[in-house]
Amino acid sequence: MLKTSLRLSSLFLLVALFLGACGYHNPYVYTGPEKSIYVTHWKNRTNALQLDTKIYQSLTRWFQKTNSIKVTKEKAGADLILAGEILSIQQPSLSYGTGNAATQVKVILTVRYILKDIKTDKVLLEIPSETWSEDARTTRSATVTADNETRALETIINDLSEKIYIKSLGKLSEL
Repeated sequence: MLKTSLRLSSLFLLVALFLGACGYHNPYVYTGPEKSIYVTHWKNRTNALQLDTKIYQSLTRWFQKTNSIKVTKEKAGADLILAGEILSIQQPSLSYGTGNAATQVKVILTVRYILKDIKTDKVLLEIPSETWSEDARTTRSATVTADNETRALETIINDLSEKIYIKSLGKLSEL
């Protein structure tokens, strides 16, 4: 038992030294100076209700993962501003079954966003158009189909928020 514990400790130490020596950097961690970010509610150009709120909440959750970045509800006094726009959402059918009924749809979300340093007015990150998609199965039950489409959209929103978070941390680390 003691030998196994010693081996595991040695292995852990070896891995930690290797990762430290090779310049490994965790993209989810920002260790620079403390910053405050004002995340706006994105303009929603679609008919999907509350989509802007869902994106705002997801972005806020991601930026709260680091202690060095504080999310603020006020633009005044913030170091950074993250703004965006929901350009479109589509749900085209991908495949059809018996009776020409759709068996699979794809949820496609197109957005644009910008991260700016408020004090210097420098654009740190600007994406003029980005499209995200996720498949959703349809069933004979409209409720189950709607649930599948909702889950697909939630996956897109989380993945989008994570990407924005990681890209933002990368840009802040370059400053």
